[in-house]
Amino acid sequence: MSKVMLFLKEWTLPIAMCVGVTAYFVYASIPWPIEVRHWVSEGVAVIQPSLLFLMLFLTFCRIEPRELRLQRWHLWLVTVQLLLFGLTACLLILFPDTPWRVLIESAMLCLLCPTATAAAVVTAKLNGSAASITSYTLLMNLAVALVAPLLLPLAHPNEGVSFLPAFWAIISRVFPLLICPLGAAWVVRHLLPKFHRACADAAGIAFYLWACSLSLAIAVTTKTMVHEQTNPLLQVGIAVVALLCCVAQFGFGRWLGGRYGQRTEGGQAHGQKNTIFIIWLAYTFLSPITTLAGGFYCVWQTIVNARQLYRQAHPDAKS
Repeated sequence: MSKVMLFLKEWTLPIAMCVGVTAYFVYASIPWPIEVRHWVSEGVAVIQPSLLFLMLFLTFCRIEPRELRLQRWHLWLVTVQLLLFGLTACLLILFPDTPWRVLIESAMLCLLCPTATAAAVVTAKLNGSAASITSYTLLMNLAVALVAPLLLPLAHPNEGVSFLPAFWAIISRVFPLLICPLGAAWVVRHLLPKFHRACADAAGIAFYLWACSLSLAIAVTTKTMVHEQTNPLLQVGIAVVALLCCVAQFGFGRWLGGRYGQRTEGGQAHGQKNTIFIIWLAYTFLSPITTLAGGFYCVWQTIVNARQLYRQAHPDAKS
């Protein structure tokens, strides 16, 4: 039994991916009534943010408020990410009829997307600073909310899309899942210290809550891939673009963070993305097919995280 538990612990993320894919195909193969499918969709829409809230709350209970502060590498990384987004957006503005438009839009989404809220959970699991990456996540989400509404309508014009509605749509999408758990953790710290200590001691559970959330995300991603009717070669192209963006961002983030003594934090900050946000952004502002970029990026970053966690548990393993 101990070997089984050790296997499950070390391969949590790949198992979560397999569970998500299997769950979707099992669910899709059963002729559920329309009412049941509607309830399932509504249930997923409630369960996933609830899992994210709970796992972030547990993680934030271990963070002292005074630990949240900006660092120099945060500013460098935000600047680089926004410049890359601006470069891809300018390509689309200057060459609106390019045959590579879908691939450029996919790259733009992968480069623009803010850091995933779950990055703090994985960083803590990798013995990094959850406080440092939380500070960066707050900064990056705010930067995306300000810059995206300015450039996205120019890169992919949509009638009726202006700055303020787009800004509010993005803010309301990304900030509640950051600010609410952080605020709740601080309130509990001051009003219920014993409960707060118990939550801080149980913060390790957050990783497994994220694994459950990942299974749901992979199931939704699988549904998107199955139902997206498009050229298979184009799908492969999007997958390759997402892979290149994923590897490059993890690598550059680790390099830059390493120059400031925070290699793990830099890699997760720049590489681990809010892929659900990518999918929503694609549906809302860009070509629907580019939602596949979020799905493929979710797969690639999960593989990278699984490899990092394996090497953390087995430091003597070969690269």
